[in-house]
Amino acid sequence: MVDSKDDYKGAFEPEKQEYVGTLEQGGTEFSGEYNELDQRKGEHLAHALKPRHVAMISIGGVIGTGLFLGTAGSLHHGGPLGLWLGYCIMGSVCYAMMQCLGEFLSYLPVPGGHIKLAQRFVSPALSFAMGWNYWYNWTIVLPAELSAAAVLCSFWSDASPAIFISACLVVVVAINLLGARGYGEAEFWFCSIKILTIVGLIILSFLIDVGAVGKQGRLGFQFWKNPGPFVQYNGISGSLGQFLGFWSVLINSAFSFIGTEIVGMAAGEARNPRKTIPSAVRKVFYRILIFYVLGTLAISVICPSNAPELTTESKTAARSPFVIAIKAAGIKGLPSVINACLLTSAVSAASSDMYTSSRALYGLAISGQAPRFFAKTNRYGLPWVSMIVAILFSLLSYMTVTTGAGTAFGYFANLTSVCGLITWAAIAVVHLRFRAGMKAQGHSTDILPYKTKLGSFYGWYTLAWTSLVILFAGWAVFLKGNWSPSDFVTTYFPAPFFFVLYAFGAYKWGGKFIAAENMDFVTGVQAIKDAEVEEEPPKNVWEKFWNWIS
Repeated sequence: MVDSKDDYKGAFEPEKQEYVGTLEQGGTEFSGEYNELDQRKGEHLAHALKPRHVAMISIGGVIGTGLFLGTAGSLHHGGPLGLWLGYCIMGSVCYAMMQCLGEFLSYLPVPGGHIKLAQRFVSPALSFAMGWNYWYNWTIVLPAELSAAAVLCSFWSDASPAIFISACLVVVVAINLLGARGYGEAEFWFCSIKILTIVGLIILSFLIDVGAVGKQGRLGFQFWKNPGPFVQYNGISGSLGQFLGFWSVLINSAFSFIGTEIVGMAAGEARNPRKTIPSAVRKVFYRILIFYVLGTLAISVICPSNAPELTTESKTAARSPFVIAIKAAGIKGLPSVINACLLTSAVSAASSDMYTSSRALYGLAISGQAPRFFAKTNRYGLPWVSMIVAILFSLLSYMTVTTGAGTAFGYFANLTSVCGLITWAAIAVVHLRFRAGMKAQGHSTDILPYKTKLGSFYGWYTLAWTSLVILFAGWAVFLKGNWSPSDFVTTYFPAPFFFVLYAFGAYKWGGKFIAAENMDFVTGVQAIKDAEVEEEPPKNVWEKFWNWIS
């Protein structure tokens, strides 16, 4: 078998020292420099995330500002049917990716998540490229989310954005310095607000549509007839213009779903991850169905695709199709409430970005593909060195306050759009190799805590769609009169750069895929099982309700 801590030594690892480490909450000791999860003394994470935390983290990745604001441009370019179909298709890709992630991650919920398992089941080079791509993605998105939160605050006040950025940054840093437990608890309540908001908006949309609320009377599907189910993209006539409008929705919706895989990074700090991860993954289908399939359907019937507010430069609630429909119905007060919910979504996203970027750097460090001191944790299990790096990069949010610096930062932020899809494609590759290894070694799928119904099909489906979307992500710049060098570079640079990272990783540690018959399906499994604890039964109706949801 291949033992990553012996056969794939990282270039950043210091001189070895012997010690005896104890797995947290497990009681299983492992003599030597590393324990079975490739951690050394002073590098242990705390198993502090409860099942309800993991469940809400998985939901939080699905519900974001993309549903509230991103759908405005999609509705304008694709029309009501184009909007709905685009989100349905990308929802299926998101579901397939989570099936892949859930299967191999629930079997080995190790610190470092899919970054670490890429090293174990594919190659050190893929782990290196995937890890640094993932770290960059969430490190740069973090200040972008803080800037978005400041813009949302401008809905109520004209004060300097720097003031709002500072206030949000203090909240985000405080949440993350409390460790995994603090982050999980904050995300639980943030996500609860998002769930209540979107469910309430879907119900309100239905009432507006049937004429039970508002002054417009019954709407039905009239906006599907006039201005029509599709839109001629950029005035291009015929079926080509309609297809391009739909395809633009497909591209935009892909970016709305990015972040669902964050639960992979949380697995290493979850209590009983071999139980909580399968539970969270099983319900992804229903979350996508309720929040995105029903959510976009609701938008399509209450807001026309030619509403002028959809194209406004505003990034506050004023641009949301829900708010446009609510104003048209003559309902007052709700836009401000929705903007407040959007603000909590932005702060929640920033908190998740800081958590994920710090754990990605930690995962790279324990894989030997980043300086080892980034894996240092305090006695509460917080990777404090990696956290400091995340906090320092969050200060880039102040660049957006000035025009020139804001434009420069915008280029870096736009690079992240494709980074998330590259991660999804890499997760699919890990799953395909994981399945190949199980087959080659004769392992029954009965040993898996979570078993997908269609097996490797989900991996191929995810890989095909993500590759297609990445390839045509910047197609609009090739239309006559649309050429933009900056848009072209920021869209297509991440893909070739990923292969540059892979080439460097191959040079350092070897890029050849680990043979299926040599994959290690044993190391660490028993230690993870030994760390399982008995969950307390729900004490009241409220806890029973959240147990049912999660």
